[in-house]
Amino acid sequence: MGNNTRKNKKLKIETEDDRLKYEIAEELGLLDKIKKEGWAGLTAKESGRIGGIMTARKRKKTK
Repeated sequence: MGNNTRKNKKLKIETEDDRLKYEIAEELGLLDKIKKEGWAGLTAKESGRIGGIMTARKRKKTK
């Protein structure tokens, strides 16, 4: 019974940040990897790149 599957998790409401994160991941060609392995399957470099691009776009949007 210790089956830890995704269906046991609560449904998360998708935020603007979530949409942006997926959009950037797709642009970088990482979306297939994320779908297969999850976000934890990304390297620190890949995650950092997504985060850096998100930050840059947010800053640009507020100016």
